[in-house]
Amino acid sequence: MQSFMKQLLSGSSRHTGWLAAVVTVCIWTAFIVIARASARHALLPLDITWARIMGASVILLPWCWWSVHKQRQTDPSIGSFGGFSPLPWRLTVVTGFFGGLCYALLVYSGFFFAPAAHGSVLMPGSLPLWTSLLAVYLLGERLHGLRLLSLAMIVGGDLLVGGSSLLHAFEGGTVWIGDLLFIAGSLSWSTYSVLSRRYQLQPVPATMAITCFAFFTFMPAYAVLCMTGVLDTHLLSAPWTEVLWHAVFQGGGSVVLSGISFTLMIRAYGPVRSTMITSLVPGLSALGAVLLLDEPLSWQVMLGLSLVTLGIVFGVQRVRPAPLKATA
Repeated sequence: MQSFMKQLLSGSSRHTGWLAAVVTVCIWTAFIVIARASARHALLPLDITWARIMGASVILLPWCWWSVHKQRQTDPSIGSFGGFSPLPWRLTVVTGFFGGLCYALLVYSGFFFAPAAHGSVLMPGSLPLWTSLLAVYLLGERLHGLRLLSLAMIVGGDLLVGGSSLLHAFEGGTVWIGDLLFIAGSLSWSTYSVLSRRYQLQPVPATMAITCFAFFTFMPAYAVLCMTGVLDTHLLSAPWTEVLWHAVFQGGGSVVLSGISFTLMIRAYGPVRSTMITSLVPGLSALGAVLLLDEPLSWQVMLGLSLVTLGIVFGVQRVRPAPLKATA
């Protein structure tokens, strides 16, 4: 069992990429469905961010401190942030900002302004587009015709899934603010995805690092702003069961489990193909809302899910180089 887990986390298992993709898609889908079901939280968006970071920190920070201090017996230069991050300072700050703090603040604030249906389209649906563009710029990847076709299918399918709600996004009110926050959150996570591939980050150390940065930057600032009355908080008045639920699911599930599985998926498939796989989330979350929340199943959802699935089938295929022609 220990040998299997070691192979799994190192990415050497043959089934690692497939298993990581299943775990990531399931957790992301559950996140969207839960957000739809909990349209009126007792907690504010920054309160949920606090619960998310606290839940992940309780699990990862003691584990990381023990691991880093054990390694420092042979190499004192390993780690940063007092041994609570296994990565160097600069890499911890960069990945922690985009993959931990910035993403959480943007996404949870977006749900405060816009409905969850917008988030299900604009967050995972736009990931392949942002990741492809960033991979071209940072990794030097090239977009061939087949991948461009798959991107067009995925974007078109996601727009069909949530098109009815997005059509009214800019008619007034504050919905457009939430939409922009969702798009910015997607861009932030795409940046982390490409950086993870560029620096060949291991899944567990990467998740530890982004949690460490979020804990040591957000927690003190949030406490000071709440104590001085600058920010409002419902942490003390909300039911403790709701706070605990968000800490377990948002921290333990969305950060720890899906963070590790997503990084494993990047190691197996690359950032572009990984975000194409996560484009299943909008359609699956819509189907989950039909089964669990009694939402109507429209032809747009069925057609959109079909387009996304076809786009993934085309996008995840590796393009084989054309055989060299024999010369005289």
